[in-house]
Amino acid sequence: MLQFDAETARILEDSYQGSDVQRRRLANIAALAPSAGERIVDIGAGNGLLSLDISRAVGPEGGVTAVDPSPDMREAATQRCAGRDNIRIVPGDAAALPLDDASVDGAVALQVFEYLDDIPAALAEAYRVLRPGGRLVIGDFHWDSQVWHADAPDRTARILRMWDRHMVWRTLPAHLPGMLRAAGFEVSAVVPELFHDTQLRTDGIARMMMLLISAYARQTGAPEASEVDGWLEEQHRLAAEGRFFFALTHYVTSARKV
Repeated sequence: MLQFDAETARILEDSYQGSDVQRRRLANIAALAPSAGERIVDIGAGNGLLSLDISRAVGPEGGVTAVDPSPDMREAATQRCAGRDNIRIVPGDAAALPLDDASVDGAVALQVFEYLDDIPAALAEAYRVLRPGGRLVIGDFHWDSQVWHADAPDRTARILRMWDRHMVWRTLPAHLPGMLRAAGFEVSAVVPELFHDTQLRTDGIARMMMLLISAYARQTGAPEASEVDGWLEEQHRLAAEGRFFFALTHYVTSARKV
């Protein structure tokens, strides 16, 4: 897991609560359409932001089970969701949810499935815990859609190929509908959410990606780490010159248990 110093962690927190990442969460919530009294499981809940948002929609008579395998993430979620009696934060992972059969109305996962080695097992587990007619919403980036303008495009391409190593499924949205149908789900919709910038915004996904990519390169000791500083300097220069361009598409895939 990537580790960050206090300043980088603060910048990332600004991004997580900024307009871009908030729009990702809202896109998943809109597809899930939680209503008062429902029981929802947040698979790979991370720092708890999505669970917190959903808890407001289901109200005190409903509930959110936030599942995450990381003690650090669960601790962050516990602090964020303090005082929310309708949120339960528990250990577990996508292939082993600590829930009874047919016990939830909806399941949601935001940027989780692209890291899973066994997606069929995770889909079977979601199917198990959902009630008949229950909804499953999965949101992930399609990394082939990532575009960075650069004066040194070969260097950028090398750095992005290095970043690809941090995930299992770089083109998951293209495969997910077929996997869902094979698991017995009825696919409801696949909706793209484009993130595009011509400015390097403080709370934008582009800046967040620059931090994550550079941290991954350095902490893993990747050979491309020696090029990261030059790439970062180039992106900041392009922004200062009014030539910055970034794009990345998030896909929200919705399905229903039949």
